[in-house]
Amino acid sequence: MEFSISEIIVWLVVGALTGPVVGMLVKRSREGYGRWRNLGIGLVGALIGGGLFKLFRIDLGLGTFAVSLQDLIAAFLGAFLFLLIIVIVQKKR
Repeated sequence: MEFSISEIIVWLVVGALTGPVVGMLVKRSREGYGRWRNLGIGLVGALIGGGLFKLFRIDLGLGTFAVSLQDLIAAFLGAFLFLLIIVIVQKKR
């Protein structure tokens, strides 16, 4: 399994867009976790989601664009997974 540089760039751009949305949904406030944390959550989530979708060969059949709906969904789910891991780790401390 190889990742192209263009895939990683798309995941990072999509992550920058989805991070604030995930932060708002999880925190239930407009600010979410704050501008920089939301951005970080989105970037990490996009890499996690994109990697998992590629690893498990998940293709939603949504077509290919420079940034596809599949990339958005993968980044969104990856960001949720990342936040879930953070919450679990914080509760164990």
